[in-house]
Amino acid sequence: MHRLLPSPRIGGVLPKRLASDSRQGQAGKTLRMRQDAEARRAALVSAVVAEGGVVRRVRMRGAGHSARDIADAVAAGALRSLRRVWLAAPGTDPLLVAAARDGVVLTCVTEARRRGLWVLDAGTAHVAARPHAGRVTAAGAVVHWHTPLVPRDPDQVHDGLVNTLVQVAICQASDAALAVWESALNKRLIAYETLAALPLPGSARRLLEIATPFSDSGLETLVPPRLRWIGVRIVPQAWISGHRVDFLIGERLVLQIDGATHTGAQRTADIRHDAELMLMGYHVIRVGYAQVVHDWPAVQQLIMHAVAQGLHLVGARSPR
Repeated sequence: MHRLLPSPRIGGVLPKRLASDSRQGQAGKTLRMRQDAEARRAALVSAVVAEGGVVRRVRMRGAGHSARDIADAVAAGALRSLRRVWLAAPGTDPLLVAAARDGVVLTCVTEARRRGLWVLDAGTAHVAARPHAGRVTAAGAVVHWHTPLVPRDPDQVHDGLVNTLVQVAICQASDAALAVWESALNKRLIAYETLAALPLPGSARRLLEIATPFSDSGLETLVPPRLRWIGVRIVPQAWISGHRVDFLIGERLVLQIDGATHTGAQRTADIRHDAELMLMGYHVIRVGYAQVVHDWPAVQQLIMHAVAQGLHLVGARSPR
């Protein structure tokens, strides 16, 4: 016969060692559950960041993240909920967050600048209302209601490049819009043939007819059209004696435009180069970027007077 062993319980109470083991097991289980939740939260945040920092909840649900994990991430401050539709990760571009919050899409010069294109002025945010959108509350923004040429992805809060360029053509002055278009072509973000194959509206089609991919800067786009009426040849980024100048007007008039980096050693080198040009018979007009952008009439007046004195011609004498 087998002898029955006594029960480990004494008076209905587990021995101290077994009770301790039970508590440790429960603590270990709780720790593993917490670690699993943190891992799922980190994966969710990484997925939102990979989507650009702002993404629709339904997209994350479709990617396998549970509603509970999303709610936990929002409650922990790891993600931000916008309109109960969008999720935003910390550190995301504030413009994208604002667009999701307001139910609009970044477009025109705002999106162009975000894409690294040369934009003359993008101080005010430009957004587009989604098709059939109701009341839009994008405070302080310019709202565009045009139907997009290319259907918009509902999972994006910023326009595609084609829609952005078309909106720029509709909204901006022709020279400013041309600078954006040529910047996109110069950076090879889009091909001329791609744009030509689209049913572009009239303003965009006219830009495409004159746009080239050769301008490295928007200033190279702005200046020549503004001076075309004087009837003098203008060459952007001309090379003279091993150095590049911003514009060569005629044969001997040089227009140099200083940017924000023209200080210190750069400024000293520019002054030395100006002196070398003048010793070679060139005449130099040097102005600041802000003058070209914000005070063009004054810059134009300088150039007109120089041309009137014949300083753009070979053999011209320096004015006394």
